[in-house]
Amino acid sequence: MNRADTDDREHQADDGKCNAPRRAWARSLPARASALLVLVLLLASMQSVGAVHARAEEARQPNIVLVFMDNFGYGELGCYGGGITRGAPTPRIDKLAQAGLRLTNFNVEAQCTPSRAAIMTGRYAFRSGCGSVPLTDGLYGLTQWEVTMAEMLSDAGYATGIFGKWHLGHTKGRFPTDQGFDEWYGIPNSTDEAAWTHQPEFNAAAKEGLSDYLIPEYIFSGKKGSDPTRVKVYDLNERPEMDRACIDHAKDFIKRQAQAGKPFFAFLPLTLTHLPVVASKEFKGKSGNGKWGDVLMQIDAYAGELLDLLEELKISDDTIFVFTADNGPEMSPGHQGWSGPWRGSYFTSLEGSLRVPFILRWPGKVPAGRVSNEIVHEMDLYATFAKAAGGKIPQDREIDSLDQSDFFLGRSTKSQREGIVVYVGNDIHGVKWRNWKMLFKSLEHGRGTDNFVTHGFPQIFNLYEDPKEEYPFTKDSAGKLWVRWPMGEILKAHAQSFQKDPAVKAGTPDPYVPPSK
Repeated sequence: MNRADTDDREHQADDGKCNAPRRAWARSLPARASALLVLVLLLASMQSVGAVHARAEEARQPNIVLVFMDNFGYGELGCYGGGITRGAPTPRIDKLAQAGLRLTNFNVEAQCTPSRAAIMTGRYAFRSGCGSVPLTDGLYGLTQWEVTMAEMLSDAGYATGIFGKWHLGHTKGRFPTDQGFDEWYGIPNSTDEAAWTHQPEFNAAAKEGLSDYLIPEYIFSGKKGSDPTRVKVYDLNERPEMDRACIDHAKDFIKRQAQAGKPFFAFLPLTLTHLPVVASKEFKGKSGNGKWGDVLMQIDAYAGELLDLLEELKISDDTIFVFTADNGPEMSPGHQGWSGPWRGSYFTSLEGSLRVPFILRWPGKVPAGRVSNEIVHEMDLYATFAKAAGGKIPQDREIDSLDQSDFFLGRSTKSQREGIVVYVGNDIHGVKWRNWKMLFKSLEHGRGTDNFVTHGFPQIFNLYEDPKEEYPFTKDSAGKLWVRWPMGEILKAHAQSFQKDPAVKAGTPDPYVPPSK
């Protein structure tokens, strides 16, 4: 064998050694590709599962607890400048504010009935015939044609309960259980009526049968589908413990729904701090600083009980919790509340009447510790809750509610609303736009019991510079009368809306059929 043959065989052998790894790698390609494909599919699957989970989380219907105080001033809570300055700290509600969103420009209507109508229907109360508290006509409240927040949520699959003051009708067909609530414990009208049966004059007049409505106020209990029953007379003996009973009934409702795994709407329109302002036996004298300190301790403790129950049931993260009020503070001496930096009692068009505390917590959804001065109106909760719950908003009528979901959830720093029409009773007193306000009417001295005044020239306030609305014409505002034009557009659009959707007249009986139908 010559050297060339030997070298050739050695070269081939060396070639085989060098190519062996490559051939082995080539043989493993299908396995490697399969593994890579599996990995890609696994990652895609995980992303898909994550997306589905995220969509499921977003689609999950949250529970809703709405605490709605009565005539509760802006300045009462610690987180709004009150608390210890009013006689007692409010640590549970202050902590609630730290865990969610606190608004400093949350607006409501000026009286009890219109405020409740607005939040329940997502419409200015004048539209539903509930622009004023009932003064001379006993047939009042929402017609069956209105679609309440409770009806909207019930249609979306929610259990609905109300525990407290209704004030949107006290006759057959107008109780809460006729308007979408599955159950109710509370009073149909107002807490001042608790004093009636302690007056000999009232008792004598009631015996004469002078009016079908001249009767004592009762605490009611009811279920959807049947007439509510009278539990007992709501008098001054029952008044101090009324909210305790409402909290207990609400807690029982929440427990039952949590056990059933059903989303729920618990509406708590409590009776404090409407006159007479009286603490329960449990809290009377507890603050050592008078009745307001006692009452604030009571309100804070009751809010804490509800929050603790949600934690105990492990549903806090799945629950929207709102603490707010129907109106600004009382105006009657001896019962008057505090509107903080604003001026005016309820029943007026002043900021003290319109701005109330608003705190919203939804863990993991609403950013914690956020404070905003953007304008929001109580009507906006209707559309916002509908979005969260998958509810349907009526399309056959004017709806004033704006969906504030993006704003509440922190996706936007701006509210969907820039202004509101200011009603007192059935009269338009003015309009708010951004930090400006224009009033055509007002009440003397800023109390709801004072005389109406019609202004020859509208009063215009810059609420940043004059939060108490004391100086309608300053060197600054007199040169900025251009602000009346955007405010005028709000009023013009509001007036035009009644052409296609006329207001229901106060006292309209059921069944109501809109003129356009």
